[in-house]
Amino acid sequence: MDVWKQILRRLEAQVSRENYSNWLEPIRLSHVDDQHALHLLVPNASAQQWLESEYQETILDAARSLSLTFESVVFTLNGTAAPFEMNRSAATARQTSFDFRAAASCFHPRYTFDTFVVGSCNEFASAAAHAVAHNPGRAYNPLYLYGGVGMGKTHLMQGIGQELQKNFPHLRVIYITSEQFMNEMINSLRYNRMSSFHERFRSADALLVDDIQMISSKERTQEEFFHTFNSLHHMEKQIVLSSDRTPRQIPGVVDRLRSRFSWGLLADIQPPDLETKMAILDRKAEESSVNLPDKVRSYVAMQMRSNIRELEGALIRLTAISSLTGADISLSMAKQALGSIISVSECKATIDSIQGIVSQEFGLQPGKLQERTNVKAISFPRQIAMYLCKELTGASLPEIGRAFNGKHHTTVLHSVAKVERLRQRDPNLNKLIHKLTDRFN
Repeated sequence: MDVWKQILRRLEAQVSRENYSNWLEPIRLSHVDDQHALHLLVPNASAQQWLESEYQETILDAARSLSLTFESVVFTLNGTAAPFEMNRSAATARQTSFDFRAAASCFHPRYTFDTFVVGSCNEFASAAAHAVAHNPGRAYNPLYLYGGVGMGKTHLMQGIGQELQKNFPHLRVIYITSEQFMNEMINSLRYNRMSSFHERFRSADALLVDDIQMISSKERTQEEFFHTFNSLHHMEKQIVLSSDRTPRQIPGVVDRLRSRFSWGLLADIQPPDLETKMAILDRKAEESSVNLPDKVRSYVAMQMRSNIRELEGALIRLTAISSLTGADISLSMAKQALGSIISVSECKATIDSIQGIVSQEFGLQPGKLQERTNVKAISFPRQIAMYLCKELTGASLPEIGRAFNGKHHTTVLHSVAKVERLRQRDPNLNKLIHKLTDRFN
């Protein structure tokens, strides 16, 4: 294994998955010289400038932790001979134009439409993404995708970018996070490169900005993005944004920018229902050539509540244990291997707290869930509360029954089974269950 691969493995554990994929993974080793300098090949000038300002010390620290005695890092544009040392004054560097085609290295090859599992939770957002990728600048502009962490927003965003480049090879496509946008703006201001910054972003044919909520309360970044947005929208260039919340829910964003986020189409991505989670597990298992029994798939899908990344992490854990021990993946193995992840003992829920939160969600007065009545406005929330008590507290059925004014344990069992059946075919109920469950994490 060469020294750069060793360093990469260390960096992968230190930086975010997104930054690792976008900036570090595309780097290739050139050589190590007699002056203890590590020479690395980068795909384009933009990556070179970003790496020189953001990752020099990080790379050197990772090397030192591996007892590698490098004193400096030298970045070279792939296919060129002239290195650009990061220690030199960037203020004297000549401005360069942005290589849009080289920006394709920012897209993860697995994040395509073909690998995106569509279910009732994301069907609308997926359809909107396809429409934008086939009719940019006219279908929905801007397209604003929002949903919780790990729901697939980045996957769809990168799928749009890769599909645009496949359908329209001449288009100049930029995918970037709002944090990267802000950092590039800061570096451009620092080294008097704003003309190059404006040229790059305002000459794009499609601008895809992930995690736009990160510009909250950053006045200068919002000002620059406002003018970039106006310029692109006026020229009917496609804009795609993603966030963990709606434009109205993002604090610290100026009204004129917030209104522009809502000009086009807002598409939400909901937590996956049971069928979608099982389909995702099937797809991931197929990609990894893993034999995943139906019982294990169902168990993992039911236990992992709302985050697709949790599903992937569970499957990776099972695969690793199977590979290391030589044992086939089974239900008993899954329960043992994933116990630390899904253990109810880590949950903060109690029967009393569940009753309180469910009552609050349905607008009921405290104590209403304990009343002896079969009025649907009370009985249905009570069934949901019983279901959550069974899922989150580890309490026995008789214990749960006693907490609901002496209900028989068979009544509790019926309520749990009913809610489980309903949530499998009702995406709104499934979303509500995830919402209530997440309040205890």
